[in-house]
Amino acid sequence: MLKRILIILAVLFVLSGLLFAEGTKETSGQLHIVIATDATWPPMEMVDANKQIVGFDIDLMKAIAREGGFTYEFKNTAWDGIFAGLAAGKYDAVMSSVTITDERKKKMDFSIPYINAGQVLVIRSETTGVKTLKDLAGKKVGAQIGTTGAFAVDKVKSVKLKSYDEIGLAFEDLYNKRIEGVVADTPVAANYALQNKNYKGKLKIAGKPFTEEYYGIAVNKGNTKVLDAINKGLKKVLDSGENKKIEAQWLR
Repeated sequence: MLKRILIILAVLFVLSGLLFAEGTKETSGQLHIVIATDATWPPMEMVDANKQIVGFDIDLMKAIAREGGFTYEFKNTAWDGIFAGLAAGKYDAVMSSVTITDERKKKMDFSIPYINAGQVLVIRSETTGVKTLKDLAGKKVGAQIGTTGAFAVDKVKSVKLKSYDEIGLAFEDLYNKRIEGVVADTPVAANYALQNKNYKGKLKIAGKPFTEEYYGIAVNKGNTKVLDAINKGLKKVLDSGENKKIEAQWLR
């Protein structure tokens, strides 16, 4: 009987350790936050040639953690289950180009916004005199079907919307002069126009985002311990302007 009790206690000890490992931990008195990200969204988060997760969000979190006084780790997680995993306590936060919406705020809490990833217009580098969609009156402008970019183009009746199943095809058509502009989220535009080796120097972003679609870091409802630590660090990064330096590296 004593042997059986000891075995049961040992199993319970292991299970409790596993459960503790899934949630928020404190290492040497310092808060440790586990963060999920779907590293398939360059230049915000992606896996590099060394199989390391890199990108704007990754560098920003490094600065946030330093200023917020906590440690962290990223877990590469498929998008289709990322919020379910958060709700189940598999990690403490999600930082993965997550747009703050009223619908999402019903189910989770968000940090203060850290970037406006709204729609921008991309044109060829040699194109001049174009800052807004209206400057392309009578021209074809591409966007991915069903996206806020396509909706934005469709609202400007003087331009002709050309829809694409995949946004990369729109940028290819822009490069080959089949259309005169592409509307996409700021990170997508930066990836194709500024980072992609095939288009770098040949395409450019015209003007600033003309819609407001802010990204935030998501945590479970009521998880003030994690949220307060993140917001403390994020506010310092935003106030110091360090975020702009990170934007210059990845999004400009």
